[in-house]
Amino acid sequence: MKATNLHVPYLPLLASLFILMVLLFTIALSTGPTDINLATGWQDWINSKTSLDAMIFSEIRLPRALLALSVGATLGMAGAALQGLLRNPLAGPGLVGVSNCAALGAVIALYFGLGHMFWYAVPMMGMLGAGLSVLLIFALAGQQSGVMTLILAGVAVNAVASSLISLALNFAPNPYAMSEMVYWLLGSIANRSLNDFAISIPFMLTGWLLILSSGRFLNALSLGEETAQSLGFNLARYRSLVVIGVALAVGAAVSVSGNIGFVGLMVPHLLRPLVHNEPGRLLPLSALGGACMVLAADITVQLISPDNELKLGVITALVGGPFFLYLIIRTRKSML
Repeated sequence: MKATNLHVPYLPLLASLFILMVLLFTIALSTGPTDINLATGWQDWINSKTSLDAMIFSEIRLPRALLALSVGATLGMAGAALQGLLRNPLAGPGLVGVSNCAALGAVIALYFGLGHMFWYAVPMMGMLGAGLSVLLIFALAGQQSGVMTLILAGVAVNAVASSLISLALNFAPNPYAMSEMVYWLLGSIANRSLNDFAISIPFMLTGWLLILSSGRFLNALSLGEETAQSLGFNLARYRSLVVIGVALAVGAAVSVSGNIGFVGLMVPHLLRPLVHNEPGRLLPLSALGGACMVLAADITVQLISPDNELKLGVITALVGGPFFLYLIIRTRKSML
């Protein structure tokens, strides 16, 4: 696909996205059905003083905003990494099966009611599912596999996880369990706590570090596999590094938010022309862009349906679906 490179200075662009992210984070903290004084809520929470502002700030607003930021950054960066690794602008975190395997782990926890016994059961099972997806991908494809073999292994794992999720929904033990699983699969960061953020952020941070450390490799890979090898990069090692990083970060994100689609597809595609199609530079930009997108989507969710809240995954799908169709049509036209 031919993209027009725009002459935009990199550091000012990075700073602009960071400022936008901070602004949206602040708006997210201020958004909700109940008006609170943010400064009072923050001070009371820090000073361990019991107040309504402190309770709403620490138990509802702050966890939600932190998860929107971290989950969005994860999906944006993971999408950019996979698009660089597979050299396909239509790739996304769901392509290698990580998202659905994490969702399967969480669905199993909900199916057996583990979430009611241990608050950490759903996120932990989600992360175990993501870890299992990596083991299955490398067992099927092998560590010396090429790009096409990795994609095929990911598609196979993705299909199996999807069928098992459908099976769990079909044999749900009661309507309440089925409703809980369906609502979770739609994707949302409402009703999460700081505990959910605390259990997932170490895995997301580890994944981010692994992905960012592969930036130079992705730059070299964009010139071809032979060029990357001639520059001293071990293709199998760095491919494994990217896949494991994506699995850790996306698995942790999906385990606390459910499936939030299209962020990893749209954000890197929109920002790529601004960095002259350099995968390494695109990674941090996509993280900031993904955080901005999910924060903005979550703010929108709370504003347009405060009583019967839409799910976050529904909003991103409503935006992402037409965008994906546009990419398909544009790609088809460029091949004619």
